[in-house]
Amino acid sequence: MKPLVLDGTSLGLRDLAPLVRGEGVALSIAPAAMEAVRRAREIVERHVARGDVVYGLTTGFGKLKHVAIPAADLEELQENLVLSHCCGVGEPMPLEEVRIAQVLRLNGLIRGHSGVDPRTIEALVRLFRQGFVPVVPRQGSVGASGDLAPLAHMAAAYMGHGEAFVGGQRLAAREALRAVGEPPLRLSAKEGLALINGTEVIKAIGTCAVLRAQNALQCADAIAALTIEALLGSLKPFAERIADLKGHAGHQRAARNVRACLADSEVLASHAACDRVQDPYSLRCVPQIHGAVHAALEHVRAVLSTELNSVTDNPLVFPDTGEVVSAGQFHGQPLAIALDYLALSVATLGNVSERRIEQLVNPDLSHLPAFLTPKPGLNSGMMIVQVAAAALASENKPLSHPASVDTIPTSANQEDHVSMGVTAARKALSVVANVESILALEWLCAAQAREFHGELRAGRGAEAAHRLLRTRVPKLERDRWMHGDIQESIRLLREGSLVAAVEGAVGPLST
Repeated sequence: MKPLVLDGTSLGLRDLAPLVRGEGVALSIAPAAMEAVRRAREIVERHVARGDVVYGLTTGFGKLKHVAIPAADLEELQENLVLSHCCGVGEPMPLEEVRIAQVLRLNGLIRGHSGVDPRTIEALVRLFRQGFVPVVPRQGSVGASGDLAPLAHMAAAYMGHGEAFVGGQRLAAREALRAVGEPPLRLSAKEGLALINGTEVIKAIGTCAVLRAQNALQCADAIAALTIEALLGSLKPFAERIADLKGHAGHQRAARNVRACLADSEVLASHAACDRVQDPYSLRCVPQIHGAVHAALEHVRAVLSTELNSVTDNPLVFPDTGEVVSAGQFHGQPLAIALDYLALSVATLGNVSERRIEQLVNPDLSHLPAFLTPKPGLNSGMMIVQVAAAALASENKPLSHPASVDTIPTSANQEDHVSMGVTAARKALSVVANVESILALEWLCAAQAREFHGELRAGRGAEAAHRLLRTRVPKLERDRWMHGDIQESIRLLREGSLVAAVEGAVGPLST
């Protein structure tokens, strides 16, 4: 397993990529971070020992912030807090999302501003290493005081309440803890609040969405190149001098990727002097359309990358001064807006891919056999491939309505503005999944269209994309069970094989 050393400040999206793929990491905490945890904990214990009334340490929570709690009841207070907040509903989050959330919560706590006991950090690391994954319902967070409900379910499992997965088995939490040889976690002052205040669920789902969107965007550029070649399109709109006139970095990246994929193409050379004046926008405007998605993804990556190392707890402990300060670090608005942006941007990628599929299968547009079958009429070919793509593209439209413009007051109007960040993250990931499928459908059609002028050598990247698909999906000679072909295409695209094959032929693709 790849080592992952958390220090609270340098965690990157690439570090989390193995977890997105469902792989393991060898997790540990940097010694300096553990020292920061110890210093913050000393502040908490000092306030408790003196009997100070400090929000989050010796008081109730939210609307009950004015209620002081005796020192003898502080452990019960933390347990009550966690259990009362376990109000999630719906199906469990996928295991990879929960494991990312486990890592992210640790990364925030070890900055040394949360006041948790170092022994708690050590226990959470051990549980992660042993494959203890809490069962966390998908729904129930408004992304205001962090992801209270889902993070409470995560904390409760550590304490022996609810359920958890161990070794792929879903067990009662206490049974799961016994299976890994760990006692239920007991929380002291401030720790329950520290474990449930944070935006880690938004960030975990957002990480999956962003990394999958990044792969999908690189695939989109490569597949578009194969489609351009199959439709005898022009490379002229992708020229560097045209990108320079536009001036957008995203445009330049998309055009560069397509040029690389079409380098040394005999197909393009064969019709360089044809009388076609212009290609349709879905081909000619790839630099503008895909380029805008490149720019959007760059922004979303920057926001999320910052948040991966943010302290999102409340209240905040400052060891240098001994202060405990209440703020609003747990509010998910920065993430919610960015993830809404991701959803609508990636949906656009699906929209234009579906239009290219129409260009490929419609004989009035492509001048290829109808629906890309050698014997149309007797065979329907790829007729319904376009229908499936249209269904997915249309499904993405309501999913792209922003969640972050909505708000509903909670906690007796103490939390009077909320972010709906988890909703934004879940919608964004759904859009990405749909677009992965749309692109896989375009890949099938573009590869089949390529068969009708296979005597000419394709561009290096386009040829690599075509060759890879043919290792799993043979060319279509007559109608067959299409679902199997579609699933193979989606699998190759989603697992990163398409990008790897194209980059093996042309070098790294821009993102």
